[in-house]
Amino acid sequence: MKFTAQQIAGILEGDVVGDGEVEVSQLSKIEEGEEGSLTFLANPKYKPYIYTTNASIAIVGKDFEPEQAISTTLIKVDDAYKAFSKLLEYYNQIKLNKSGIEQPSFISEDAKYGENIYVGAFSYIGSNVKIGDNVKIFPNAYIGDNVTIGDNSILFAGSQVYSDCVIGDSCVINSGAIIGADGFGFTPNEKGEYSKVPQIGNVILEDFVDVGAGTTIDRATLGSTVIRRGVKLDNQIQIAHNVEIGQNTVIAAQTGIAGSTKIGKNCQIGGQVGIVGHITIGDNVRIQAQSGIGRNVKDNETLQGSPALNYGDYNKSYVHFKNLPKLVKSINDIEKKVNGNS
Repeated sequence: MKFTAQQIAGILEGDVVGDGEVEVSQLSKIEEGEEGSLTFLANPKYKPYIYTTNASIAIVGKDFEPEQAISTTLIKVDDAYKAFSKLLEYYNQIKLNKSGIEQPSFISEDAKYGENIYVGAFSYIGSNVKIGDNVKIFPNAYIGDNVTIGDNSILFAGSQVYSDCVIGDSCVINSGAIIGADGFGFTPNEKGEYSKVPQIGNVILEDFVDVGAGTTIDRATLGSTVIRRGVKLDNQIQIAHNVEIGQNTVIAAQTGIAGSTKIGKNCQIGGQVGIVGHITIGDNVRIQAQSGIGRNVKDNETLQGSPALNYGDYNKSYVHFKNLPKLVKSINDIEKKVNGNS
């Protein structure tokens, strides 16, 4: 699909400088721009490329004034980065704008679904499922019995939502994600063998939740594992049974959260963080990558290390740790002097 500079400027509420009828059909980095592509300039570091790029159209800030001849058509906007992001979102919507039910796929007779849905080939939709309007379910997805999916949500290829789970409006579940698998519940008997504890709860994703590829969110033993509105989860995260994650919290890849832990709103959690079960983490908490959290955390704390310390204390301690060989040598030298004089 091709768009002219004038059409793009209309979407972005920008001004065209150059040929308004030039067309583009793809996006590119500014340093790799080719004819027929659109790029953007937001970082001053890349400014020299605006004069050498072969991209047909470039989005720039309104304050940009060329210092030499330029062949690329410009679209001037208030904020080039935000405008390009808006364009990416628009492009993505067009790319994902599928509808209809492909065959072969299976939809239970008592499942209910809204208008303008898409169901990809080889997908399975179980009994008593309720699906809202404009939902996109890509090939090989699995939707278990009694699942509810809100309007405008997207389930990418190979994602799985187990029975009784609730997916809100405008959620995105990426490929390989599993929502509602059994929690890790086993109890030992007198022989030292482990018996499974039935996991009869569910998972609730509120509105505008994003779940990354390969991320797993376990169903509750009783009640619900709850991911609140606006939470963003990266790829390959493990969230155990009965965890609750507060609004607008973001979590990076390979983090693991053990059962029944409560995490507050507006938290930022780095990659490869390990969080033990049955603790409470407050609001606005920042946890640096590869930290280990084994205690309750108050609002507004910033932590690093394993076991995690206050961020400032960690940095001070690390300076001493880095100098430990010198300190040991100094102590040994002092001991030799003392022993030599005794």
